[in-house]
Amino acid sequence: MKSVQILLFAATFAQAQRVVDIKAADGIVLKGTYFAASKPGPGILLFHQSNRTRKSWEGVAVQLASAGIHTLTLDLRGFGDSGGTTYDKMTGAEQEKVWQGNLGDTDAAFEFLVSQPGVNRDVIGVSGAGVQGVSNAVEAARRHSRQVKSLVLLSGETFRVGLQFLHQATQLPGLYVVDDNDEYPPTRQAMELLYVTASNPGKRFVHYSAGHDAPWLWYEPFDMGKVAATGGHGTDMFHVHQELPAIIVDWCVTTLIRTPGHAPADGITAAAILDKIRTPGGIAQVTEQLAEARRKDPDVQLWPEVTVSIIGNDHLRVGERKEAIEIFKLNLLAYPWSANAHDDLADAYLSDGQKELARKYAEKTLALLDSHTMPASSSADTEPYRDELRRDAQKVLEKAR
Repeated sequence: MKSVQILLFAATFAQAQRVVDIKAADGIVLKGTYFAASKPGPGILLFHQSNRTRKSWEGVAVQLASAGIHTLTLDLRGFGDSGGTTYDKMTGAEQEKVWQGNLGDTDAAFEFLVSQPGVNRDVIGVSGAGVQGVSNAVEAARRHSRQVKSLVLLSGETFRVGLQFLHQATQLPGLYVVDDNDEYPPTRQAMELLYVTASNPGKRFVHYSAGHDAPWLWYEPFDMGKVAATGGHGTDMFHVHQELPAIIVDWCVTTLIRTPGHAPADGITAAAILDKIRTPGGIAQVTEQLAEARRKDPDVQLWPEVTVSIIGNDHLRVGERKEAIEIFKLNLLAYPWSANAHDDLADAYLSDGQKELARKYAEKTLALLDSHTMPASSSADTEPYRDELRRDAQKVLEKAR
């Protein structure tokens, strides 16, 4: 029976994964591999680095398709199975055009992806590895900004237009990944520049740290075998950091399926806001900042719920009840569906002797937990955690009689 199931899976997978031809505007045929998901859903386009081909993304592409994301990997012209002059025989100007982003090829691949059956053309992700892949991914996101809802960039850089786009694209969450063992330094500094330039509050930086950067030897786009791979650059990281493909898949599921175009707020990104909350008059300013951001994007989050909960509870523990109440009210404004945010406010009101308000928010906590329609908080929704919130809210009700 098990062997039959394996054969059926293999047959289904073979049908879902197919090599495709994509004709560029000048007639050059680009080769890709299309990994179809089993049901309608978002799509993602994956670009390789200049010393690899589309095959370097294959393992991640399989996982993305299994998670419900239709996936296209592409050999850019001159690489792998695609037509055109091979990269090592191109002139310097032709090579520069490739790694800065061959816009016609990028557009052709994008249009192929969104035209496939079952692909939601309005919810698309793009990802790139290395200088070539990152620059192409950013260009694809810039040229199709209305449709692109998620960005994944590994070990690369982009140019002035791309950096300007990342700074302006406040509604584009991005995952940025780099390893200190990258054989093409200063890749770390280039990726840090991308990360600090990007303006979306849900951006995330994955940094595999080492004692020191690898020594500089050459530039990736002009490598062609001059530098030995260390496993620290682009898709080579998948072999060393075996958890990385799962991190990428989870990011894409979050930003393309669960909450398209949104990722949880990052505490490091929110550092300025968190500092403002802790300064006199800062809560009013942050409240207006949230309101302004919500006018542009009703679902945006500017800080992690749990971080502001920690700040508020620190005030409560030292008897600064009024300050804690204001901080918890701000957190509830950002996370109105959170049982934890309601429970924090119930505790603060009880500590301040405002029993009626304590009962109100404790009852709301229990109602949210009983409904099971939303997670207990943005950071946790396990049964032990829900039980702990329930016990705390019940204690508040007992003490607030």
